[in-house]
Amino acid sequence: MTPIPETDLILNADGSAYHLNLLPGDVADTVITVGDPDRVGEVSKYFDTVELKKGKREFITHTGHMGGKRITVLSTGIGTDNIDIVLNELDALVNIDFKTRTINPNLHSLNIIRIGTSGAVQADIAIDSVLLSSSAFGLDPLMHYYQQSLTDKEQNLLKAFKAALSVDAQLSPYIASAGNKLLAALGNGEQQGITITAPGFYSPQGRQLRAVTAIPQLMEVIQQFNFEGQRITNLEMETAGIYGLAASLGHQALSYNVILANRANRVFSKQPAKIMDHYIKQLLEKLVDIL
Repeated sequence: MTPIPETDLILNADGSAYHLNLLPGDVADTVITVGDPDRVGEVSKYFDTVELKKGKREFITHTGHMGGKRITVLSTGIGTDNIDIVLNELDALVNIDFKTRTINPNLHSLNIIRIGTSGAVQADIAIDSVLLSSSAFGLDPLMHYYQQSLTDKEQNLLKAFKAALSVDAQLSPYIASAGNKLLAALGNGEQQGITITAPGFYSPQGRQLRAVTAIPQLMEVIQQFNFEGQRITNLEMETAGIYGLAASLGHQALSYNVILANRANRVFSKQPAKIMDHYIKQLLEKLVDIL
């Protein structure tokens, strides 16, 4: 097998992955991703033990144990450009031999669970609730650079969304879905929906301050979309990229969206830190029980 070039798989002087600063063995089979580096400690404080703390730039990693289960929590920063780095380097850490720069003959699948903040776009979705992304439309360009294998269901859903967006041909969405095993294990009894992953926080999510949006009808299209009873429920900035790359690389992924804003009702949580802490603890307890 031809070794992967140094310019494609860049390693630090100590042999660690270039951006994540992690060595093979530093990553648990279950990885929780958070956007905010400060949130890593808010997750790991519930671990029984923490065996590893590493960081570089916005990528902070803690690995430890809770209830006898080994778990990694890793910050990604904001946006799918960072997801491209994180997912590829996580996969490399478990599926590439860093010494020979060759792909391992037996590939390893990770469970990757994002827990992050999000804004609901439907009036009936309560703030301070949690919503799981069954699938996600990406308005960012990330997955246009990777091959995808879509099911008929995904293709039909994407086709319907593209038709709804026909008012602006500049947008070229893609679709990706949650890992079936993780969704089945963690999704029972939880509200679910289709998530929009936007490439920005303001105009790409229908917000306007002083810069004038070029797509004023975007939020209306998103809120009114319905295909065979499936609707778009929320907006955020990473899920579609996580789902798309995880599927392409053979990993399971699931996105937990903590709803801090309701865009339809124009209300925002009065206790965001407390609500996030509640759902972090809830997620960890579920992971210990089922994984």
